[in-house]
Amino acid sequence: MKQSKFVITQVSACGPQRLALAFEDGYAAVVDLAGTVKKYPSLARLMDRKVFATVAPDDCALGVIFANDDDLTLASDNLRALALEQAGEYSHQSVIAWMHHNNLTLDAAAQALGISRRMLAYYRRGEKTVPKTVGLAMLGWDTLQKRKAA
Repeated sequence: MKQSKFVITQVSACGPQRLALAFEDGYAAVVDLAGTVKKYPSLARLMDRKVFATVAPDDCALGVIFANDDDLTLASDNLRALALEQAGEYSHQSVIAWMHHNNLTLDAAAQALGISRRMLAYYRRGEKTVPKTVGLAMLGWDTLQKRKAA
């Protein structure tokens, strides 16, 4: 079953390497892909405004495709995560990266944050929005670990 928060209903180029996105759950955002395009050589063609302007939802609406080229696709969960992070929020990708960086299991991460394993699993899968308090708790936990190591 598709999560409506990851189903793209509209997408358009709205500037150099910027996409306007709308999702089935009503969330809409503009995401800046300049850093992503520079980071991944396989996306270099997206620097061409004509190629970038060809953006469309993919066949399943779970990503976008440029120039109808399967090598130029971006997944909707990553686009939404990037949009959230650019807006100063925390995404499921933030949780995944934090757990990986700290080599934490789901149980250990939940305990470190003082939340249930089930809620952390929801956040990690993107099923629920990551509250700012959880994002700040991840930053605080990192700070405490650095102090302990010093």
